Amino acid sequence: MSNHDHHEHPHNHEHPLEWLDLARIVFVGACILLVWLRVWEPFSKVSIIGVVATLIGGWPICKEALENLQQRRMTMELSMTIALLAALFIGQFVTVLVIVFFVLIAEVLEGLTVGRGRKAIKNLLDLLPHEATVRRAGTTQQIEADELKVGEVVLVKPGSRIPVDGVVVGGHSSVDQSTITGESMPVEKTAGVEVFAGTINQSGALEVRVTGIGKDTAFGKIVEAVENAEKLRAPIQKTADRLAGYLVYFAAGCAIITFLITKNATSTISVIIVAGACGIAAGTPLAILGAIGRAARIGGIIKGGIHLETLGLVDTIIFDKTGTLTEGVPRVVYVRTAEGVSESDVVEAAAIAERRSEHPLAKAILAQAQELALPIVEPQDFDYTPGKGIVCSVDGDPVVVGNSRFFEEHHLDVSELTRESSPHTQTFVARGGRVLGVIGIADVVRPEAAEAIREIKALKIRTVLLTGDTTEIADIVGRQLQMDEIDAELLPDQKVGRVKAIRAEGRIVGMVGDGINDAPALVEAHVGIAMGGGTDVARESADIVLIGNDLLKFAQTVKIARWCRRIILFNFAGTLVVDGIGVGLAAFGLLNPLAAALIHVGSELVFILNSARLLPALSRDGIKTTPSKSSKEVR
Repeated sequence: MSNHDHHEHPHNHEHPLEWLDLARIVFVGACILLVWLRVWEPFSKVSIIGVVATLIGGWPICKEALENLQQRRMTMELSMTIALLAALFIGQFVTVLVIVFFVLIAEVLEGLTVGRGRKAIKNLLDLLPHEATVRRAGTTQQIEADELKVGEVVLVKPGSRIPVDGVVVGGHSSVDQSTITGESMPVEKTAGVEVFAGTINQSGALEVRVTGIGKDTAFGKIVEAVENAEKLRAPIQKTADRLAGYLVYFAAGCAIITFLITKNATSTISVIIVAGACGIAAGTPLAILGAIGRAARIGGIIKGGIHLETLGLVDTIIFDKTGTLTEGVPRVVYVRTAEGVSESDVVEAAAIAERRSEHPLAKAILAQAQELALPIVEPQDFDYTPGKGIVCSVDGDPVVVGNSRFFEEHHLDVSELTRESSPHTQTFVARGGRVLGVIGIADVVRPEAAEAIREIKALKIRTVLLTGDTTEIADIVGRQLQMDEIDAELLPDQKVGRVKAIRAEGRIVGMVGDGINDAPALVEAHVGIAMGGGTDVARESADIVLIGNDLLKFAQTVKIARWCRRIILFNFAGTLVVDGIGVGLAAFGLLNPLAAALIHVGSELVFILNSARLLPALSRDGIKTTPSKSSKEVR
């Protein structure tokens, strides 16, 4: 059966409609026994109990059939209602009640299964704290979380959930943020580090400056996307609804032909009943709901069923480089030293010179110094030449940090340390007139990128790298990740042109990016995927957002989309096979109405349970708290 209005509620043991459904089942079951006993009385022509039980038990089916008929919609409920009335007319009371009994059970099980998917959404909402401790006017106050304002500072105690997105301004703790990023281990949080609403503060107290509240948080966007995605029906779901309607005409046509040929009312009714199997209509929306919910659990926020279906069809995925395949932040990748000089000597001298700089390369050097726990003193006589380098002094020693041209101007020979073909930015370091070494800095490839690309290519998907970076760097990254095609030095409009060209080849294209310059290409692709840590423009332009920036989670989301499509197509084929064989057997008198009803309900339950495999596993808290270790776990 299709998912009915009375299944729109989340099923729980206190809901009156669920109790009414269960009471109906018990009543019909009891009446089956009573009618069965009366069958042995030869003078019994009409079973009053059977008629009453059919009216009471079959009311939900008849009611929906009438509503759909008023809307000029042909549904399986209509063919089932006709079958029930016809069976009553020829006195098949036990058969009628058994049909109603099993259909009611199927309805409740379907509702519980769909309810499980919606319960996951409800439980997500419950994870956000309703109250928060905020610092106002020099005092701390307990207020409703929705009363918070951006810029305020909230206090988060150990063991409690963080109510907002924000930046740590005080305290030190570890946070379990698996619900947002999928990381299995707690993440250390200190001043300046970002935290997410709905994550759990584990050890120390934190002071967090609010940057996002409610639906504006990463967590809120997950919930909103999952809630809205079901409303954007995928084309395959519309196809399922149309096919379910065609099956009604098919059932009616077969029933008319059967009656005209056999003149057998029982065979005719069996044909109508067995042709009413509609796992398509019930299983398709459930599969889409389950797939969107499962993807959300791992950080793949799909904004609608239509985008889920498109992702399942994608045969080419285009990747931006900076911030997508790479981390987008320069890092020290090597330190090459002169003879007799240690790595620490080189990094310390460079970090002292770069201490006052806000340049991204300076930040990379300072981060390396912090990692090595080196003391960074204040430099004297600081002089910065844009695009070249820095000269300063430390304890009377002149320190020079910059590129090779800058060193030539200062008559410092770096020929022994220079690598002409190096794709990295080389920062040379000298102290006291002696060249100490060179620091190689680059935007490094994400640690999971290689495995993610391998898994995507294993799905027979073509991978393309489009970047505005130099050809040399693009080739190195592309070869490292074994991309199928590499195109570099592209402006944003040229990226759009390449997407159009690939689409013109008949390819179904997905585009993954993170920056403002990627937004036009994201829109031009069949399905756009934005890195969650990217710009707001990219996230708004995309159809799917990756919370946590994990490319392995993207590979897993693609697998989920394909899994969903396989399940729906199996349900399509299975329904047609069951209906076709069932109608043939019933027409030749090999299926009585009772057997037809069992085939109808049994096949429908199989297709519903097949779709239910996509529903994410629930823990005690209603969500999957332990993220998958690998996308290989997705079938």
